[in-house]
Amino acid sequence: MTFPRELRYTKDHEWARVEGDVATVGITKFAVEQLGDITLVEAPKVGAAVKMGAAMGTIESVKTVSDLNAPCSGTVTAANDALVDAPQKVNDDPYGEGWIVRIKMSDAKETASLMDADAYEKHTATEH
Repeated sequence: MTFPRELRYTKDHEWARVEGDVATVGITKFAVEQLGDITLVEAPKVGAAVKMGAAMGTIESVKTVSDLNAPCSGTVTAANDALVDAPQKVNDDPYGEGWIVRIKMSDAKETASLMDADAYEKHTATEH
């Protein structure tokens, strides 16, 4: 499995697309495959403060409920409202229409500690 090169990844299978001081966040294709069909995405509300590594929401699937952890600290500026009625967008297009939140980062340097695509690919290889 290959992962988009422009993204940064957490060990908990979230991705971040960093553009300036804003990170668009979702879960990886690897996570989607582990979870199965996603039935509910509970994202933080716009304006919520989030802390890197801390739970900021949940993702429910037919198999389990998993925490959605923040890949960076900051304030939520947008949530993907389309997921309320169509959580399967995360399954169908995890790196596109399945994005979950956008975070205005309080410290953009935090994302330097996230994995690049090569490191994340190695990380997932040990979890199979």
